Order: sequence, then structure tokens, then C-alpha cells
Amino acid sequence: MGADLRLTVLGAGYLGITQAAAMASLGFGVLAVDTDTGRVDRLNRGELPIYEPGLGELLRSGLASGRLRFTTSYPEAAAFGDVHFICTGTPQQPGSDAADLSQVNSCAAALAPLLDRPCLVVGKSTVPVGTARRLAAELAAAQPGAELAPDRIVAGVTSARAEGLLRRVYAKPLADGTPFIVTDLETAELAKAAANAFLATKVSFINAMAEICEAAGGDVRALAEVLGADERIGRSFLRAGLGFGGGCLPKDVRAFSARAEELGAGQAIAFLREVDAINLRRRARTADLAAELAGGNLAGAGICVLGAAFKPGSDDVRDSPALDVAQILTGLGARVTVYDPAAMDNARRVSPDLAYAATLEEAARDAKVVLLLTEWPEFAALTPGRLEGIVAERNIIDARNVLDPAQWREAGWEYRALGVTTGTGATVRQD
Repeated sequence: MGADLRLTVLGAGYLGITQAAAMASLGFGVLAVDTDTGRVDRLNRGELPIYEPGLGELLRSGLASGRLRFTTSYPEAAAFGDVHFICTGTPQQPGSDAADLSQVNSCAAALAPLLDRPCLVVGKSTVPVGTARRLAAELAAAQPGAELAPDRIVAGVTSARAEGLLRRVYAKPLADGTPFIVTDLETAELAKAAANAFLATKVSFINAMAEICEAAGGDVRALAEVLGADERIGRSFLRAGLGFGGGCLPKDVRAFSARAEELGAGQAIAFLREVDAINLRRRARTADLAAELAGGNLAGAGICVLGAAFKPGSDDVRDSPALDVAQILTGLGARVTVYDPAAMDNARRVSPDLAYAATLEEAARDAKVVLLLTEWPEFAALTPGRLEGIVAERNIIDARNVLDPAQWREAGWEYRALGVTTGTGATVRQD
């Protein structure tokens, strides 16, 4: 199916490695490009530089089959590929909410003059609206047969040829029933930004309700169950807690707002500023709870932080709520020790001033307060008995609402969670 169509992936980060390995598993010949020589060498040896369950096996399978290779050469990539996927980063600009497109622009600028035959360039879905139109013009000026199409599988295209190529690329998932929505460039760009803004709004809404529950004496977990039973709302993304982080939602929400301002439509999504603010308040509230349980003074207090990655199943610490809380507590004078099953190396790189432990028990030793900040299965399964005789005081903050409050309170612990006031433990019974 993919033997006559060759793909390049430009950028070998979290997105690029996954894209390259997945496309190779679908039968395509794939050449992935990255400017980091050390990373390219590791990948060609089958060594995965990120943590993503199952991806290492997919990578090594692609290499062994001969369908997947990595290179630092843009000329080699231009000569190889019929379809080029731009998978470089779009971080937030320093000192601004706008997206930093320097990596995307550099990638397109490096590729464009090397194209010598008709091809398709598939752009990132996380760029501000208008980017695809600009890049398409630049690519067409360099190679009249080159076209650009953002994809999700929402395909923003400008020709039947581009649509046809993408249908060939995604033939297997399409055959399995995956929807394929074809639209214009601008709508395709807006699709990802709008989706992430909606999901962020839903998360921040339930966290806003958590603030109300704390003030009124309610239980946000029970409230979320009630709301989720409404088919117009649904249960997904209604878990109150520490909020969202990572390399997508925070920066995409801010970049969407910034781009709307540039277009003169900022008022239409002004509410997203409050969505972002609610999310950040959860981090400050978690630090306040820790100070409260420590007796009002964190100076010199031992604090155990469970979690460094922004979500379980990843070693990604970009805009991690867990690390942010750890830094806030350190700034208040606490002695913070962090443990995470997968993200320790990345955490040390971005927060070298924190202390790190090799095990959960080591992190919890002599702690006045234990904070569960990333909902890894190991942490969600934590029981009071595992920490018996290790901590200095029995105080725990379940910032992800994954523990059983009754179990901890019966064991003599002071259990606190976001959106749940002391002593509450409401349940919902449905007849």
C-alpha cells in the first residue's frame, strides 16, 4: 500500500518520532530529519530518547524492517519524500502569549529551495490561523508543484491532488472507519486551536466548580458525576484537580487568544484568559493547602511531591503543574523532594534546584506533607500502609482526586483534595 509513496518527517521530538514510527508501521518508507546529531544517532540505534509506552518497540520494528531511518540532512529528505510532514515545535514566545513559529519557519525555509519535483508538505495543526496560507505561498514560489495541507485527520487542502495524496497516506485508518474531514486551510488550522480551547474550558470549568465547592462545603467529585450524567455535557474532562499542563493546551490556549487579538476578534474569546487563570490558580491553591497542613509555615518543612510529568504515561515536563507546585513550595522555604516513575531526567534538567529521590519511599521519608500531583497508576494505588513509619506526619493532598478519602482518614491521615472540604465525602446514588 505504501511502497510507492515515501514520507519524510521533519523534526524528531515527541510528535515527530511518534509520527515517523507510526507511518512506518503502516507500510510506508519513512525518513525522519532532526538537526540534533546525537539524537539522530540514538534513534538509528533504536534508542528512544523520550518515554512513551509501546513506542520503543514500534521504533525498533520500523528500523529492523528497513522502512524507517533518521538523518540530519535536509537535501536527503527533500530528495526522498513525496509527502513531507512538518513536526517541529511551536512553543510559546518568551514574554508573549503568541506562538513561536521560528522552528516551523526555519524548517520550511530549509526545505523549500531543495524541492525539485511536485510534492505535498503537511503542516502542523498547532500553528496560528493564516500560517498555512503564508507557507503554501513560500513553498509554491520555490517549487510550483509543492502544496501544503494541515492535517488532523482534518485535511485543509487547496487541490484534489493534495486530498488524494492524504487519502493514500491514511488509507488504512480510513478503511477502519476513521473520519476524514476535508476543508480549507484556515478552518483546518482553527480546528485544533478550537478543540484545545474547548477542552481547556471544560477542565477549567470543573475546577472553577471545585472552588465553589470548597467555599460552599460541597464535593466536586460528586458534582462532576451529576454533570457527566447529562448527555449534553458528558463525563470526559470533568475530573477536578490540579489542572492541565504539557506542550499543547496551555500554550495553544494562549496562542489562540493572541492570534484572535491580532485579527481584531479578541473579544470573541476573551473568556479564555479566565480559563487560563483558573488553571493556574489550582497550582497556587495546592501550595496553600500544603502550607495549611504544615501548620501555616513551610520554612524547613519536608515535602514529598509525587509526580513531575504533566500527565501519567509520559516523561514530558513542559508546563508541568506538578513541577510548578514543587517550585512554588521551594520558594516558600520548604524542603521539597520529587519522585516520578519516568520523568526524573527531564525534571532535573528544567528544575535542577529541586531534590529528587529514586523511590517513592525515599521521597516520602520524614515528610510533613505528601502531595500526589501526577496520577500515575503507582500513585493512584498508594495506601496508607505503604507510608507507615516513613513520613514525619500523616498529611496528604490528593491533587488529582484519585485516592479513597475514607481509607486515608480511617488510617489517621489528614486527607485533603481540591474541591473537597474537610470531612466531606459525598457519594451519588442513582436508582
